[in-house]
Amino acid sequence: MQAEGVNEAIRYEADESCPPLIALSVGLQGVMLGVAPLVLIVAITAAAGGQDDSYLRWAVFAALIIAGVLTALQATRFWRLGAGHIMIMGTTPNFVAVSVLALEGGGPGLLASLIVVASLFYLALAIWLPLLRRIITPVVSGTVLMVLAVTLVPIALDRVQEVPESVPGATGPTVALITLAVATVMALRASGTWRLWSPLIAIAVGTVVAALFGAYDPQAVLDAPWAGIPGGSEFPGFDFTPGAEFWALLPVFVVIILVGGVKNIGDSVAMQGASRRRPRVTDFRLVQGSLNTNGLGIFFSGLAGTPPTSVFSSTSVSLVTMTGVASRNVGYVIGGAFLVLALFPKLPALVLTIPNPVMGAFLLTAIALIFVGGVRTVIQDGLDAKKMLIVGVAFSLGAGMEHQTIFEDLIGGTWGRQLDNGLLIGALAAVVMTVFLDLTSPRTGGRLESKLHTGSLPEIDAFVREIAGRLGWNEGSTERLRSAAEETVLSLLPEGDEAEARDAPRLIVVAHPETGTVELEFMAVFDEENLEDRLAYLEEETEGLQEGEVPLRLLRHYASSVHHQKYYGLDIVTVQVKGSR
Repeated sequence: MQAEGVNEAIRYEADESCPPLIALSVGLQGVMLGVAPLVLIVAITAAAGGQDDSYLRWAVFAALIIAGVLTALQATRFWRLGAGHIMIMGTTPNFVAVSVLALEGGGPGLLASLIVVASLFYLALAIWLPLLRRIITPVVSGTVLMVLAVTLVPIALDRVQEVPESVPGATGPTVALITLAVATVMALRASGTWRLWSPLIAIAVGTVVAALFGAYDPQAVLDAPWAGIPGGSEFPGFDFTPGAEFWALLPVFVVIILVGGVKNIGDSVAMQGASRRRPRVTDFRLVQGSLNTNGLGIFFSGLAGTPPTSVFSSTSVSLVTMTGVASRNVGYVIGGAFLVLALFPKLPALVLTIPNPVMGAFLLTAIALIFVGGVRTVIQDGLDAKKMLIVGVAFSLGAGMEHQTIFEDLIGGTWGRQLDNGLLIGALAAVVMTVFLDLTSPRTGGRLESKLHTGSLPEIDAFVREIAGRLGWNEGSTERLRSAAEETVLSLLPEGDEAEARDAPRLIVVAHPETGTVELEFMAVFDEENLEDRLAYLEEETEGLQEGEVPLRLLRHYASSVHHQKYYGLDIVTVQVKGSR
């Protein structure tokens, strides 16, 4: 009989060694799932950006090398690098639109410069994330992903129309429609291993249909050498004289980088959960290790002048879920296989021969997932009237400005052309409105600096009573706020902690009053079990009370919501309490 909460489908956890043949078998499946989107995204970006075959050869080679090295690094734990889990790296659709803009505006040199500079923001994300949590909110991140999906649609549709002149005019849409239909049907109805392989099956079916119409050209495979690396002359170099195009596109790259970073945090958390038999508290040191490795991938991509490399989260989780093998040895196999593929150009060239309509259909499926992911991100913390307005206005501006010439007509020149960018306008609108909402929120709250110790409870109680008094809350609401604050502090205290107050961690309490609610933030330098997980465990327990459980049950009773965010060296617990006059 399976114990409750135990995932017996996991045969090998991340820290467990699996037989070499199993690691090789599962690793090759991961390679097959990762290499196709990696090469396809590079090819789509290069073609849409107007680049020649020389750049494409170099970009594919560099992307495979970077993905191989960093996939292996993700599987390990070295200093503050690595997730300690299988995290397949590669080029992702998130950066297609901005990379195309950079290639069109200044070529590979501009793209390389932008990626290198933007990667520094990603590398600092683990440190800055506590400061950015009120700016890069789920509403902002989700809206940017939704606008990003809209900006990618024209690129995908352009690929659908790119067919040889000798074939019938309806070839492109027909091939794309069949590819999209196969991918959708299999995603909706296939199960197990078949669903895992559905993207590759759809690409194969689409390629066969294109060949029947005479729209498949295998010449690239025939011309590619069996082994070798691109010549040094194919390295794109850097643009050390940034102009208006650089400064206009840099904010877009930074926003996409930060949004991707926030998403990658969720990816790492999901991968940890999928790789364990028994649910455990998320190890955020591994999350930060994953972020640091992703940042290196983006940085090295900039140095190489290839589209940014990040983690394929859904592919990684799917591989572990379907095979039951989460051993980090699989990550080493996948990384090594990517390196081998980079040294044998004929194999990646096979992917590059995939007809453009098939590539367009593949990108359309990725766009759908990006858009839905944006919607899920927006609603994950709930939507009120203000958040809905931010999402609606930012999305409308972003989608409406795409392919318009409003700023070019107003101010002209390069700046005007670069500002006519729907992704930039949508992202800036969401950030500006979010910052405005935060700055104009009622300031009847306050800030208290204290110690995470039972001796600080009277001081914290006086602080929250003063907040309730300013808001004119009635006695019942005031008591609920006081109780929630007290139980939060008691829940954060380690079990059996009898340390002196002077040795206790620093605690900062910040109050953010809203209409009918007060949001209390408790920030402490502390490293203990996640409160949200502990609250969730209470639902599963049926017998007796364990030590330290009473404050959790009381906190769940008094607070309308509890969120616990753990960063390196910093815990932030956000508690919302409803009240009335």
